[in-house]
Amino acid sequence: MDKKKISRKSPDKKKKSGFRIKFSIPGMIVIFILSFASCFGLYMFTANVDDDFMKNEFGGVIVEADEVPEQPESEQPEEVQPATKREKKEVTNPVPQSDPVDPKEYLASACLVTDSTLLSMADHSDLKNVIGSAELSTLTCNTAKIEGNYGTVTVYETLKIKKPASVYILLGKDIGTAENNELLAEYTKLIKALQTALPDMEIYVLQYPPVMYDIAPLTNEAVNQFNEQLLSLANKLQVHCLDTSTSLKSVDGNLAEEYWDTETGAFSDTIYKKICNYILTHVADK
Repeated sequence: MDKKKISRKSPDKKKKSGFRIKFSIPGMIVIFILSFASCFGLYMFTANVDDDFMKNEFGGVIVEADEVPEQPESEQPEEVQPATKREKKEVTNPVPQSDPVDPKEYLASACLVTDSTLLSMADHSDLKNVIGSAELSTLTCNTAKIEGNYGTVTVYETLKIKKPASVYILLGKDIGTAENNELLAEYTKLIKALQTALPDMEIYVLQYPPVMYDIAPLTNEAVNQFNEQLLSLANKLQVHCLDTSTSLKSVDGNLAEEYWDTETGAFSDTIYKKICNYILTHVADK
């Protein structure tokens, strides 16, 4: 049986006239970017050329970058004044006599710093706050440690804790054992440290009392020289100085007999009361 060859003809396709546009996504992105850049460039050019462009465009007030609108006077922040320490009046030394102050009230906030000279002050007067020891001296006033309620600490550390309103310093048992400039250098170091740490505390230095008998190296001549230099130091550092030496002298310049216990060779009870009363009647103006 003969096989017939069958062929299929596909229908004729009509030719289209004109041209075909092919869309490309990358191309469209490029066109968009170029269009945006052109418009933005034209916009910026117009804004730079026309001074009123921004005003016409937005109808607002334009503030230049380097201009800051001034606040109304009523809205200006108040100037904050820095804290200042209390200013002290010019000192007058030796401190002149003043009206007596109330012992109970005044001495409650006062301290005495002393070596063995007035170590028994608390036992014989109303001044009970005594800081000192037999080891304390003018030369060691910055290093010697004292046992007390605050542990074993220096005079400076004790006063920083206690913060008294007034401190009275009497040192000098080692007068004559070293040059006065060495002794007063330690005095100066202590006072300056206290002035820095406790600027509102009133500082008084007490002139050393005369001795009953000259026993080298502690003689009345040495004491007088030391007291003169102590007065000069107080003026220089602007602290108060009490002349507790002159008030205790006899006519011959020695310690008056009423302040000396001939049996024990120590100060009598009277001298402590005398010095305490002198403190209460020689208070500097604040």
